Amino acid sequence: MTQEKALKIFKSLSDLSRLRIVQSLTQGEMYTELLAERLDLTPSTVSFHMKKLEDAGIVLSRKEQYYTVYSLDRDLLEESLLHVAASEADQADEQREREMRYRRKVIASFFEYGKLRSIPVQRKKKLICLEVIAENLVPGREYSEKELNAIIIPFHEDYCTIRRDMISEGILRREGNRYVRIR
Repeated sequence: MTQEKALKIFKSLSDLSRLRIVQSLTQGEMYTELLAERLDLTPSTVSFHMKKLEDAGIVLSRKEQYYTVYSLDRDLLEESLLHVAASEADQADEQREREMRYRRKVIASFFEYGKLRSIPVQRKKKLICLEVIAENLVPGREYSEKELNAIIIPFHEDYCTIRRDMISEGILRREGNRYVRIR
């Protein structure tokens, strides 16, 4: 099921009258006048809602003499929400690829010959730059302030700001005058 199809279904079910119509149709096929009487709605209101449900593919219709008889598309309704979510997983790969392209673009914009040109103002871009610098730190290892500064200085001369930002973003943890890379 496509995202557009799922969205159409959820939109069509977002109305109480349409939900009540679907509930009634679970008991079997019905025509407009019968649904109108059962739900205390006018036939024109039922027809309006049936059109929305038909467009979404939830309800099927067929002509029977003077009446249009409606029934549920049970195959569609039995398709679980998990299946809809699974199709989202396919798009997760695309999203990861977009994020990686964005990351590469930020790195190319802010790093020149391995040195940080300027500290980004936008938090997301700053976090990417801080993560690049943090790749030079071993997770879990304790660093003295002097050792940490020696690692940061080749990237940017304002090592105090970089160090402080790494702590505030949860990349580093400070324990006295010792620093540990957390993530």
